[in-house]
Amino acid sequence: MRSLANHPAARGLTDDAAVLPVGNETLILTHDAMVERVHWMPGQDMADVAWKLVATNLSDLAAKGAVPIGILLGYTLGEQEERFVAGLRAALTAFECPLLGGDTVSGCDGARSLGLTAIGRAVHTPVPSRSTAQPGDTLFVTGALGAAMMGFEALQRHGADHSGADSAAFRCPTPLLSEGQALAPIVTAMMDVSDGLLLDSWRLATASGVTLVIATEEVPIAAPEDRRSDALRWGDDYQLLFTAPLSAKLPVNAAPVGTVEEGEVPLILDGLPVTDSSRLGFAH
Repeated sequence: MRSLANHPAARGLTDDAAVLPVGNETLILTHDAMVERVHWMPGQDMADVAWKLVATNLSDLAAKGAVPIGILLGYTLGEQEERFVAGLRAALTAFECPLLGGDTVSGCDGARSLGLTAIGRAVHTPVPSRSTAQPGDTLFVTGALGAAMMGFEALQRHGADHSGADSAAFRCPTPLLSEGQALAPIVTAMMDVSDGLLLDSWRLATASGVTLVIATEEVPIAAPEDRRSDALRWGDDYQLLFTAPLSAKLPVNAAPVGTVEEGEVPLILDGLPVTDSSRLGFAH
């Protein structure tokens, strides 16, 4: 499809979102889908599914330092309609983002799928990209990884309808909108961590044509130490991964986890070059 996406706004389909200048503003456009049994467990509260659908799309806006303008929803009819609407209302209220339109369809046998397009307005130009990390930069992440993994495992233990705090990170993530807006004028490159820190680092490095040198023991995790490797690969954490000069005065809390260097391989993990991304995280 990259051969079809020849408009500059598409950024070659290698970024978190499309970046479209319109008059004196720059719009940020993103679309993500969620599928039952892939992104949520059968039997989960559809209020949580609605929240997560909104949050994951707004996380792409956060990676661009954007303010949400609104969403368009593609909804497959099914069970728990009232709960879905309740969760949708809660998310849109929390993130000050209105529903602008969309479509509803009847589903066939099998897993339900839901799609959402989020529209935002950039607060800073140039809009952060995955492709502009510079040798000499430091690699940062805004928070601990592995909380969603632990939350998913809590649902597996207690049942899909479990609503305790130990599963909240998986069920109801929070897009880091204010953090992304604050970082936009400072970072050299930025993206959100949706498919695992290691795989997303590979993507950032590949897009920028650099090598990211990561010391895995420096990465903050929200999981037992013996699960560190899993936490760096599992994904669904929606922290922001970004590069910036080490001397930059960061407006948010973030942990330095590596450096940006010139090189031929995208990643060097704990001193060892990585040439294959197949085991680094969740690949669609």
